[in-house]
Amino acid sequence: MTSINTIARFTGCLYLLLIPLGVLGILYIPSFLFVPGDAATTADNVLANETLFRLGILSALAVQLVYIILVLFFYKLLKSVSRSVAILMVVLVLVAVPIAMLNELNHFAVLELLGNEQLLTIFTTDQVQAMATLFFELHDYGIIIAQIFWGLWLAPLGYLIFRSGYIPKFLGVLMVIACCGYVLDTFFAIFFPEFGFAISQFTFLGEVLLPLWLLIKGVNAEEWEKQNLVRA
Repeated sequence: MTSINTIARFTGCLYLLLIPLGVLGILYIPSFLFVPGDAATTADNVLANETLFRLGILSALAVQLVYIILVLFFYKLLKSVSRSVAILMVVLVLVAVPIAMLNELNHFAVLELLGNEQLLTIFTTDQVQAMATLFFELHDYGIIIAQIFWGLWLAPLGYLIFRSGYIPKFLGVLMVIACCGYVLDTFFAIFFPEFGFAISQFTFLGEVLLPLWLLIKGVNAEEWEKQNLVRA
C-alpha cells in the first residue's frame, strides 16, 4: 500500500514537471522570439538569444521524455481498471511523442538557416530570414498536430480515473473536459485559423488538480490493492 502511493506521488511530480517545461519550451520562448510579420526582427531575436532558443528546444524535448515515463506510471496505477483502455492511453502518448520531438527539427532548421553564412552566397538576407520565419510557422503547425494526441490520451485517462474507485471521479470528468479543449483547439486551428482563441486555457483545470491530488493525497491504497488482487 505504501508502494502504490509512492508511485502515485511520483506520478504527480512528473505531471507537474510538464507545466514549467511545456510553458518554457513550447509557449514562452518561441512566442518571445517570434514576431509575426517581421522576419528581420525575428531573425535578430534568435541570433541575439541563441542560448535561450536552444534552451527552448531542450525543454520541449524534455517534455516528451517526461510524457513517456508519466504514462507508464499511469499505466501502473490504472491498469487494474481496464488493461485495454490503459494500453490505449499509452499508445496515444507514444504516438504524440515522436511527432512533437521531430517537430523540433523546424527550430533546428531556423538555427541552421540563420547561422550558415554560406547561404548568403546563394540567397539574399531577406530570403534567408523569410525561410527561417517559415520554419517557425511550420513548428506551430507541428504543435497543432501533436496537440490532437495530447488531448486524446486524456480521454482514456479520465475514464480510468472515473471507474477506478481509488481516485475521485470528478478528476476523471475534468480530464475528459481537458481532452475536449485540446481537440477543439486543433479543430478550430485547422478549419478556422482566424479564430485565435485557445479553449484549452479554460479546460486545463484537471491537469493541475490531478497531479496535486496524487502528490498530496495519493490514492486509496486499500481499494487499489483489492482491485489488483481480484484481477491477479
